[in-house]
Amino acid sequence: MVRALERAGAAVTLTSDRQAAMDADGLVVPGVGAFAACMEGLRAVKGHEIIGRRLAGGRPVLGICVGMQILFERGVEHGVETVGCDEWPGVVERLQAPVVPHMGWNTVETPQGTTLFAGIEDERFYFVHSYGVRDWTLVTNNRTRPPLVTWAEHGGDRFVAAVENGPLSATQFHPEKSGDAGAALLRNWVRGLKR
Repeated sequence: MVRALERAGAAVTLTSDRQAAMDADGLVVPGVGAFAACMEGLRAVKGHEIIGRRLAGGRPVLGICVGMQILFERGVEHGVETVGCDEWPGVVERLQAPVVPHMGWNTVETPQGTTLFAGIEDERFYFVHSYGVRDWTLVTNNRTRPPLVTWAEHGGDRFVAAVENGPLSATQFHPEKSGDAGAALLRNWVRGLKR
């Protein structure tokens, strides 16, 4: 991820320092493995507080793979329900496709007005996951702009592939493993940091 962001034009610091994470122009939250383990690790270093404070101040955050999933209200894996960061309502649950994990290249359905996918709306991205947000309906008031949601499908099962919501963006796929399309997406996100 560090090398992919550097190729996208970012000066990157890999850190566990809370103040450095708060002060950065952008914060990337990667995640690997299970929802519960990721949340346990994040809470152990109070990372959920850093994410919340950054977003409250309008500071950009990008979640990737499980790093996206933990931004939702909760996750259910192997019968274990875990509270997430609750930045978005929704439940991360096992995909209902005939073959799981979903591993490989897939297209996505991007919304109008996307900035993450600008110029790469019809490209393919690399996914490796067994869980996702399959059913997501947002209720917003008239003063709140709803998040831009990108969808994908695997084995007939639709799931959230990416979300753009003000300073908070996330992808279920791995942009750092998605070739030129992933590099373009990261460049789009890095460009947004400089606004």
